[in-house]
Amino acid sequence: MAEVEGTRTFRAAGSGYDGFMGRYSAELAGPFADFAGVGPGTRVLDVGCGPGAFTAVAVGRAGAARVAAVDPTPSFVELCRRRHPGVDVRSAAAERLPFDDASFDCAAAQLVFHFVSDPEAAVGEMSRVLRPGGVLAACVWDFAEGMEMLRTFWDAALSIDPDAPDEARTLRLGREGELSALFASQTLTQVTETTLTVGSRYGDFEELWNGFLAGVGPAGAYCASLPPRRQAALRDALFDRLGRPAGSFSLAAVARAARAIRP
Repeated sequence: MAEVEGTRTFRAAGSGYDGFMGRYSAELAGPFADFAGVGPGTRVLDVGCGPGAFTAVAVGRAGAARVAAVDPTPSFVELCRRRHPGVDVRSAAAERLPFDDASFDCAAAQLVFHFVSDPEAAVGEMSRVLRPGGVLAACVWDFAEGMEMLRTFWDAALSIDPDAPDEARTLRLGREGELSALFASQTLTQVTETTLTVGSRYGDFEELWNGFLAGVGPAGAYCASLPPRRQAALRDALFDRLGRPAGSFSLAAVARAARAIRP
């Protein structure tokens, strides 16, 4: 099974992810859990848990004993285990979930499906481990318009390198209707889609720039791969596009979310 371009760039340490994307995923986890219907008594599977932002919300609402999580990245699995004692955290891909049929009330994947090699197989596996009537939910960033941090970065990158691997061009399932169409193509019912808007505040531009230098994700990997002169040009282009902020500033992020019911 071919690996989606960019997937390997998440094999960095969890601390690098926390400073780069984790600050957004932590804000997104609550609204996404609301959308997925996670509450007291819900048996939850967090698919592609990363360091555990959504896992934390699920534990807070349902209790650690009712939450399980999987991720294919060993450093994320270990970090999620340390952060959430009592949660069943395993190393696995979304396409091969190591759980019995009908084990969960909710299977949720936050910011994962862009990087899933076989989305149809992943939906099939998530559906398989749900009880009848269980909820399958997923969300991804709207890279084309709504994820301000990444959109501004890639616009800056394209201004100095027309061949920069803009995630809006290279990754799937971030446009309106794509996630819900994926769900509707499977044996699922009551498919709905919405948008969830969150944001993050930076103390200064260097805080934002250091997140890219950590090399996490496609944007970070691209930034870190540049020779010093090109990296400096990218930094200047990004600074200009953000209006050359002198102090703190905020960036918004829009996620597209879809949910469905296993019949």
